[in-house]
Amino acid sequence: MYGDEATIRRILTELGDTWAVVGLSTNRSRAAYGVAQVLQRYGKRIVPVHPKAETVHGEQGYATLADIPFDVDVVDVFVHSELAGAVADEAVAKGARAVWFQLGVVDEAARARTREAGLEMVMDRCPAIEIPLLR
Repeated sequence: MYGDEATIRRILTELGDTWAVVGLSTNRSRAAYGVAQVLQRYGKRIVPVHPKAETVHGEQGYATLADIPFDVDVVDVFVHSELAGAVADEAVAKGARAVWFQLGVVDEAARARTREAGLEMVMDRCPAIEIPLLR
């Protein structure tokens, strides 16, 4: 597992409530759909990021992080590990404060680049599992 408890707590409680969820679509069978619902339940604003730019859970979707016309605090990544590094780089360019790679998403080089840029970073964990433990 990649992410100490202090970093997880900071991301979930201190770094802001706007979460761009990369890979979130209207497909209810995908993990991103349920995780986004949990984040909303805990007061986070979710922003769907998917090539289809669909509205999900009442929130307008965008095709890319760069298309989002406002700041995001955390970028939650639901793409394959091979694609995750590029998303982490986009998160840095967007000015996000943290990047969260979901369960099974691991890219050590992306983690190093993201941390070097000053962002908090968690890999191979799920905020929907972690956030209820903080209450």
